[in-house]
Parts: sequence; C-alpha cells; structure tokens
Amino acid sequence: MSSRRGFFFQLATAALGTRLRAEDRPKRDMIVRSARPEDLEMPLSGFADYITPIEHFFVRSHVYVPTVNAAEWRLKVEGEVGKPLTLTLEELKALPAVELVSVVECAGNGRGYYTPTVAGVQWNRGAVGNGRWRGVRLADVLRRAGIKDSAREILFDGADVPLGSMPDFQRSIPAKKALDSNTLLAYEMNGETLPVKHGFPLRVVAPGWASDSWVKWLTTIRVLDKEHDGFWMKGAYRHPGKPVPPGAAIPLDQMQPVTSLRVKSVIAAPLDGAQAIVGKPLAIRGVAWSGDAGPVTAVEVSVDGGRTWKAAALHADQRTQFGWRQWQLDWTPPQEAYYTILARARDAAGNTQPFDQEWNPSGYSWNVIPRAGIDVVKEISAPAAAAQSDAGTRTPPGGFREACSGCHEDDLIRQQRLTRAQWDREITKMTGWGAKVKDEDRQSLLDFLSGSYGPRPQGR
Repeated sequence: MSSRRGFFFQLATAALGTRLRAEDRPKRDMIVRSARPEDLEMPLSGFADYITPIEHFFVRSHVYVPTVNAAEWRLKVEGEVGKPLTLTLEELKALPAVELVSVVECAGNGRGYYTPTVAGVQWNRGAVGNGRWRGVRLADVLRRAGIKDSAREILFDGADVPLGSMPDFQRSIPAKKALDSNTLLAYEMNGETLPVKHGFPLRVVAPGWASDSWVKWLTTIRVLDKEHDGFWMKGAYRHPGKPVPPGAAIPLDQMQPVTSLRVKSVIAAPLDGAQAIVGKPLAIRGVAWSGDAGPVTAVEVSVDGGRTWKAAALHADQRTQFGWRQWQLDWTPPQEAYYTILARARDAAGNTQPFDQEWNPSGYSWNVIPRAGIDVVKEISAPAAAAQSDAGTRTPPGGFREACSGCHEDDLIRQQRLTRAQWDREITKMTGWGAKVKDEDRQSLLDFLSGSYGPRPQGR
C-alpha cells in the first residue's frame, strides 16, 4: 500500500512539475531576424493555418527570455486599488476562465517595406499570429482588488531583465481597455500551457491592439491615476498619426502611442515570383484581420494590377471579433502573361487597405495592399539562381565587437539599411543604453555602418 501511494505521489508530482516548468517545443522553419535577443518571423507558409501552431508563432524579444518558476511566481496588483493583491497561479486559475481567438501582431510588422528605411527589426509580413488564448478577465482581477474610480491607466511589468542600461520594459493601457471583457490575463495558448517564449506563466492579451501592449512574463499590475511617463510609453511605440516628411525625426511629444491594429491582408499563395500553368485553375489564398474597428467583413482580389476586383470567399466558421479570417479566390489564367495579384480587406467600420502608406519614424502599422507577381506559362521551368549580395563586405573597424555585440548579434545590424544621420542617432541611443563606444572610434564606426548598411537602392 505504501509503495502504491508513493507511486501515485510521484505521478502527481511529475504532472505538477510539468505545469511549473513549461518547456517550449522547438520552432520550425522560422526566419531569424535576430538570434540574440531572439526575434523570429513566421514564413508565408504559416498563413495556411487558421490557428497558428506554436512552432510557427513569431517571437519578439527586447531582452533575453527570463526563467520563471511558477511555484515561486506571484502576481501583484497594487496602486489605485482598495485591496492590493498577491496571487499565486492556482489562485488566479480559480477565477472564471475565458477563451478567446485573437491575432497578435508586432507594431513593426512590415517595417522592412518602408522607404526611406527606418531602424529596427526589418520584419516583412510574418511578425503576426492567430492564437487561441485562455485565461481570466483582467477586469475580474482589477475588481477583486477594488479598482478605484481614480484609475486612468493600468501599468504592466514582467519578469524580464533589461539589457545594460536599457529602461525596464513597462507598458500601460487605458483603464477602459483594461476593463473590457475581452482583455485577458492568459496562462494557456492553443490549449497548452503558455510557452516560455510567449510569456509563461502569464501574459496580457489586449485583443485588437499591437503586441507591445501584450506584456509577457507578467508579475506586476499597477493601477495609475495618470498617464505613465516611462520610456516605453513616452519614448517608444509612438506614431505621428499624420503624414510627416520621410526621414524626419519627429519630437516624441508630437506623437501618440501605438494602439489598435489596422485592417490588413496577406497573400499566402501563390508566392511572389511563382509560375502558373495557363488554363489551369489556381487558388489565390490568404488571411485578413483588423483591430478595434471591428472584424474583417470582405476581401477583394485583383489579377490585373488593380483595374478590376472580385470578391474572395471568406471562411464562414471564422467569424470572430479579433481573429483573422482565411479567404480564397479560384482563378484560371486565360493566357500566357505576367500578372500582378493584389488583395485588399475591409473591416466592419468600412476601413480598407491603401495602395501606399505615409512614412513614419519607427515603421509602424504597415498595412499596404499586398501583391504577388506570377508568370503564367505553358510549362513550369526551373527557378533562376539567387543573386549573391555584396552588402556588408567591408572590414569592421576596431572596437566594433565591443561596441555592438554585447547585447545582440551582427544579424540585427546587417538587416538595417539606414542613412548616415539615422546611424548616428542609433549610435547615440545605444551608447545611452550602455554600449561601449570610445570617442576616438565613433567616426570610424559611423563610416563603417553607413558605408556597409546604407539605404537600399530605389526601385524594385
């Protein structure tokens, strides 16, 4: 009897340990934008899924992933509340559970398409995913703590540790958004324990908003009676909200925080540059999503560069408020030619995607109509060999490694295509965050960066 009890105790302990440690499954087929800290982009093939598998879900990291032991983890709720709380994970899970399908998208998704180029991770289209999130309503936690009428913003802080002298990553959302019944504190993703890279043991789910508000590894919720004035609210993730001169540096107090996503679509197939057989049916497929303005209500496709448009079929069983919708248009190319396929989505408020987009200093909120060029031929031929790039072949100056590789790898530098003035501003920012740049090395470093990683040539 004693051995049987021990056996069942070991089983229970093993199950509990699994919940407390939460091991991530390996990512697959991802585009590595930065190896350290890790920034991984989903390839276009990932848009074939309605719910994005965890192994294909993009990763955005300002810092290194922290190690969190759920047995020791606590969530603190403080500030403008009547009853400050300290909750264990089990106490949190005792609250009513809610499940929600929602897109999470990096504010900089599409940054790589802006001209002139802007500094930052050069995402194309895959810094986004559609997940099934399970957790508790943030409103339930705030009301349990006795949130006061004076509450104006809710500030989130996680277990992540800043690099060098970088400010701690803290983001806030208005009390109205926090008390919305759709805003969650999630501990599961796609029916599994929240993976470490996605915020284990708890993350904010702010559906309809960019992922900078979806704070990961959450440890503290602070209710404020005023706007938060920390760096990541006043100095980052801000947008001018109007057209500005390309390349301009806009004062931060003249910009507003990035919040809601814009209506957007992606052409997942056929791929740009693909070949198709004349007279053979071709399925044009993709996904579309929106933000606070309401769900996607229509997607139109053009196969003649935008001269005419046809309605695509939307999946009828994907009518969620915040999740994306897959769409498809079946088309038979009538003759041999080069065709430009376009797609544009419309949301419930009537917003649609633009053909072009106003430039902004951080490359946020790109939602230009996507395009894919295809050659329609009688017979598929072998693809041409990819051209080799000669970018970044100069020899780095002395001090480059010490100055630039303390917090991240060279891959983050190589993807930038910045003007000399932009590189000068980046050096100033990084030295402010602890990068070691000697005064006598600054000019040679600037010469190397602007000469090796200058703006892309104009034109396609």
